[in-house]
Amino acid sequence: MQLVTLDQVVFGYTDAPTLNGVSLEIESGEFVGITGPNGASKSTLLKIMLGLLKPWEGKVALSPVNAQGKRLSVAYVPQQVASFNVGFPSTVLELVQSGRYPRGRWFKRLKAEDHEKIESALKMVDMWEYRHHKIGALSGGQKQKVCIARALATESDLLVLDEPATGMDYESRMGFYDFMAHQVREHHRSVVMVTHDHDEVGAQLDKTIHLEKGGSGGWRCLTLHSCNARFGLGD
Repeated sequence: MQLVTLDQVVFGYTDAPTLNGVSLEIESGEFVGITGPNGASKSTLLKIMLGLLKPWEGKVALSPVNAQGKRLSVAYVPQQVASFNVGFPSTVLELVQSGRYPRGRWFKRLKAEDHEKIESALKMVDMWEYRHHKIGALSGGQKQKVCIARALATESDLLVLDEPATGMDYESRMGFYDFMAHQVREHHRSVVMVTHDHDEVGAQLDKTIHLEKGGSGGWRCLTLHSCNARFGLGD
């Protein structure tokens, strides 16, 4: 089933469009990479997909339900996370734990499985040893990793990640990409990820959405299979 659909979307921050005529489809159970040069409005595209920005023209549809007909759960981690100041009271562990609480049930007792998922998520981003540190005392890159861990711990139907591997070394990046592919293949989740490391992760992807300059201005969308065979091109 289609989770996300964009049809001839036009959007800009000034009087000129930065995205011009973008059309794409993201299916349930896909691992999708979004690529393009710096300044190609990749982060903007994610926000439009999620309804955080309203396009000037065109249509955007985000499915309200998952493939099982239940309410779609979405986890989004933006590229820069700077909202936690020095005085933020939560520890790393407490923040990631919050991703395991059902909606509206903040005082539910966590089970052994919950703690296992939390530990696994923090270890995946190399932040387990920082679990008792205050969020506000961490560097920007460490805060980013903690937010990714929380997103992983939620086990959402759709994970939307903006350059999640930034700051990771090669071994950590490859492990992270393998973990994301495992979430898609074995747990039937969907992952949409902005990346500059297509050469590293490309073989894992089901689809690549590449933003390139359009002839009439703004960025347009070129959609590729993981084998790099073209099958769709936005005008």
